[in-house]
Amino acid sequence: MKPLCFVLMPFGRKPVGDGRQVDFDAVYFKLLKPAIEVAGLEPLRADEESAGGLIHKPMFERLILCEYAVADLTTANANVFYELGVRHAARPWATVPVFATGWGQLPFDVQALRAVPYRLTADGQPANAAAGIKVLQTRLQSAQSVERATDSPVYQLVDGFPDVQPTATDVFRERVRIATAIRAQLTAARDARDVDALAAVETSLGNIANADSAVVLDLYLSYRAVKAWQLMIDLVARMNVPLAQTVMVQEQLGLALNRAGRSAEAERVLLDLIARHGNSSETCGILGRIYKDRWEEAQTAGDTARARGLLKKSIAAYLQGFESDWRDAYPGVNALTLMELLDPPDPRRSTLLPVVTYAVQRRVVTGRPDYWDHATLLELAMLAGHEQKARDALADALAAIREVWEPETTARNLGLIRSARTRRGEATQWSLDVENALWLAAGKLPVA
Repeated sequence: MKPLCFVLMPFGRKPVGDGRQVDFDAVYFKLLKPAIEVAGLEPLRADEESAGGLIHKPMFERLILCEYAVADLTTANANVFYELGVRHAARPWATVPVFATGWGQLPFDVQALRAVPYRLTADGQPANAAAGIKVLQTRLQSAQSVERATDSPVYQLVDGFPDVQPTATDVFRERVRIATAIRAQLTAARDARDVDALAAVETSLGNIANADSAVVLDLYLSYRAVKAWQLMIDLVARMNVPLAQTVMVQEQLGLALNRAGRSAEAERVLLDLIARHGNSSETCGILGRIYKDRWEEAQTAGDTARARGLLKKSIAAYLQGFESDWRDAYPGVNALTLMELLDPPDPRRSTLLPVVTYAVQRRVVTGRPDYWDHATLLELAMLAGHEQKARDALADALAAIREVWEPETTARNLGLIRSARTRRGEATQWSLDVENALWLAAGKLPVA
């Protein structure tokens, strides 16, 4: 009798954030099932059994007792992730995660797992299934070897699990106390814009590869807050490899490289992320900023033809970001602003404007709006030519300012819109008034 391999995955067709759908039944029958069989195992797919919101006893039995398991993480299905957590707590090895590349990014907590990628066609069917079968077959055969490695992060990272000694609790409490104290130092240094104090905290951590990952990430983002771009770049090189390769760290590395004047390196980092994990609003938004910076450089140099090409390239990147997650208005409003700068303006803006406006309005209504939410509504009102809405959003934005550079950033964007409209004879006095209110809030002289 062949050993059983339990398959954790959604059923039927399921959507991803950008509206596309994955045909998980096709993934199972054309890719996963054949790969499991050629690896010498018997596939057993999970049934959708539930009662009163609880997984049935057979589900737990399969998760715990099946010697092998494959978990499809595409679309970050909540049931699959719950089942994967149970599996990782129950079995130290022989669990193989898989995911479809380009169909949404894996959540941060599982990015370090050695997941097997596979490809899908535009209609959500397996693409080049033979190649995918071969890769998964190899991983499953490796899992059956005598030298199989522990793949559960619980067993890898928690010493002695599941037989954790009572003294480990005291050690854990002490680590939490130390981490809390260090993060308080980071907060104080960040608030004081003290780069030297942040660097001193890094020195105190010793070998960064062995330091608490949460503390290292807090340090990384603290460097970003004070615009210490080179220190961010250097810190990534000292992180442990799984942490350094996470999407969030690589995205911010791309941002830091671009701000440090290393545009080509930044572009390579972000394009590699997109190739491996697909589009996201953050990745594409940072990529769009790279092309926008290059556009401004070309404009300043008087290279009109190249500038137009870079402007269109930036718009495309921002659009990809917004279309990957319509809830995030940031790349959408940037695409709209740059569309306004084209000569003639991009006709797609009339279709996109209400969609982006709705996205940020929902965020304002359902969450705790910050400066950027109000500033985005201001920019959208300016693009739509709505004076009263623009003035209302301006008042809310001014009341929500945290850092003086925030209104300066918005004023620059509004200035780009006004300049483009001035060239076309469409600028208004009220738009200049709104822009100048932001310059004054940033402590800068108003535009004449």
